[in-house]
Amino acid sequence: MKPFLRSITILCCLALTLPAMGQMTLVVKRKPTATIVCQPGDSLARRAAGLLNKFVYRISGTRLPISAQVRGAGKGQTVRLLTDAKDLPAGGFRIDCTPQMLTIQSGSDRGVVYGVATLLEQYLGVNYWAAFTWSCPSLQTLALPAIHTVDHPAFGFRQTQSYGSQDADYIDWYRLNTHEEVFAGDLWVHTFNRLLPASRYGKAHPEWYSFLNGQRRPGDHSQWCLTNPEVFEAACRQIDSIFKANPQRTMMSVSQNDGNNTYCQCPQCRQVDSIEGSPSGNLIRFVNKLARRFPDKQFSTLAYLYSMQPPRHARPLPNVNIMLCDIDCKREVPLTDNDSGKDFVRAIEGWGRISDNIFVWDYGINFDNMVAPFPNFHILQPNLQLFRRNHARMVFEQVNGQLGTDFAELRAYMIGKLMWNPNADTDSLTQVFLKGYYGKAAPELYQYLKLQQGALLGSRVPLWIYDSPISHKNGMLNDACVKAYNQLFDRAEQLVANDTARLRRVQIARLPLQYSQLEIARTKTGLDADSIGQLLQTFQARADRYGVRLLNERNNQVDDYCALYRQRYMPRANTNKAAGATVAWSTPPAQRYRPIADKALTDGLYGGTTYVESWVGWEGEDADFTLDMGGEKTFSTISTDFLHQLGAWVLLPKSVTYYYSTDNKNYRLLGTHEFPEDRDNRVKFVKGTVTAPQPVSARYVRVVVKTIGLCPSWHYGVGYPAWFFLDEVEVE
Repeated sequence: MKPFLRSITILCCLALTLPAMGQMTLVVKRKPTATIVCQPGDSLARRAAGLLNKFVYRISGTRLPISAQVRGAGKGQTVRLLTDAKDLPAGGFRIDCTPQMLTIQSGSDRGVVYGVATLLEQYLGVNYWAAFTWSCPSLQTLALPAIHTVDHPAFGFRQTQSYGSQDADYIDWYRLNTHEEVFAGDLWVHTFNRLLPASRYGKAHPEWYSFLNGQRRPGDHSQWCLTNPEVFEAACRQIDSIFKANPQRTMMSVSQNDGNNTYCQCPQCRQVDSIEGSPSGNLIRFVNKLARRFPDKQFSTLAYLYSMQPPRHARPLPNVNIMLCDIDCKREVPLTDNDSGKDFVRAIEGWGRISDNIFVWDYGINFDNMVAPFPNFHILQPNLQLFRRNHARMVFEQVNGQLGTDFAELRAYMIGKLMWNPNADTDSLTQVFLKGYYGKAAPELYQYLKLQQGALLGSRVPLWIYDSPISHKNGMLNDACVKAYNQLFDRAEQLVANDTARLRRVQIARLPLQYSQLEIARTKTGLDADSIGQLLQTFQARADRYGVRLLNERNNQVDDYCALYRQRYMPRANTNKAAGATVAWSTPPAQRYRPIADKALTDGLYGGTTYVESWVGWEGEDADFTLDMGGEKTFSTISTDFLHQLGAWVLLPKSVTYYYSTDNKNYRLLGTHEFPEDRDNRVKFVKGTVTAPQPVSARYVRVVVKTIGLCPSWHYGVGYPAWFFLDEVEVE
């Protein structure tokens, strides 16, 4: 037999008679009847053999022997795993099983590994549910039926952010890629500042960076001046050196920094934008020049926020990849069905008409409240089908970055299956997973998911990736719904009470509901402190027991949240002498926050980590307002609560100053609190407090907040107005 490239040959012993129906055996009575043969140096073959042998052992208690040589070729049953097929697409495989031979074949890629995973799952009863979590039968004999199947993925590149990716077998089982295996130097998104750091070049070459609001603004999140020929040549030098340092990679992202509307608006760039009808035109013109300079390389660039819509005239070259992001879209219905989604649909259809090299970056996570319900399962399939119809070759699903995210394991399972085959039966997938992962609790959890989905759709409240549970307190998280959800979880826990592993999984799945109850409770008055305290204790204890540490992508910790909740949100007597005070505005807040502003500042309820509830905001302007406490009162301290959330362009102001008066005409200064610059990405609540040396008496309190003006050079919103948000004003 001639040697073949990148192959495994498994030769079955003839010590037994094959069963009927075209079966062949790998193990009989816990004894191996086949030999795995791996050619030296074939890493994919050994990877496939390792996965196969691992589960053969878990099923039968024995391993198949491995040999470096083919013995007895042509004299018995042969099982071959080959990576030499020329007719199969990337990632595809073919499985053939007859009484004489089993062949799993792919091209020179991991398709052979995916074929082994398919064999194990579909013919040997193995399931891989989550990271390091699998199930398989216990069998003395491993027999295979007649098989003939060919399969390949809908998308050539498939990646998720699921925490399961820490498990190499999980990666193989769900046929997942990582960006490190494709992009040179790990340059795969938001790369402008990595290629030409403003900290290195900005001082000497400010003209390389965005012209915004009247001046050049080099910064970590500033964009390039794409019409400047010096920028192109400087970028080429960097790109050339990176490719030379990574000779095994042929793709790189040359893409805008994170942040919206920070593209260059110098006269030359504005002229191109006007001609092209979108800032994406300047990007495509620039990246096309790179594609011509390096014709043997692939260049990926973002169509993200301001650059999402395609240009009128520029056309991406074949070696230009469009990484299209749907970050601004709501998630309660498929992208085709609401206004924000339809804007994205217009974009993907437009790009699809001018390119067949599209990479979709899709979002399925609540960045600000990851441990909160996010019932988007019903939109996963139609959205992936949309991507496929419009020439997407690559998909990244940014979901489930950590343990404790809402049904993280189910979402990762569904996405893994649908990225391979967007037409799979989603209801069947859901029920198979729930039964396998949660056992007897599956019917209750299935009912919970369906009830919550119906409540979301019935409420017509948008589901957003920067959402708050409080946004849904009159919708899918209203009191009646929450009561029904808890009854389902109570029964689910009872059904698996004697199954430690599955009880753990059910209790982790319940954490988002418990967190939502806590968040909604802090927006209400007159609640029972003991019951809220018990819920908080249960939430914290379970999160700690199961290793759920983070609440959001800003690195806020569960333990810190619980400690702050006890201090900030637990029901208690209101000692604020300005409670219920009327407000007179000299400089009112932004229009969208005015409906709640008159009450929110003195209602005794404190805002949370998301600015969409309770907080009152100003954009690029000072705040100036007066509180009328209804009568003269004695006090020494005034304090205002401010939100710090850099990712949402919410920064601390420059200062807050307090004045007091008895007649609303003559005011005296109480004092000023200055805020230091804070670059910490965590969400914080920061007090601006002033205490007088001696108590004073007054009826009126004037609050003046000075903005920092524009976002600084290190921030996502460089050159644009910064927001500040405040909530309670306390007079004590």
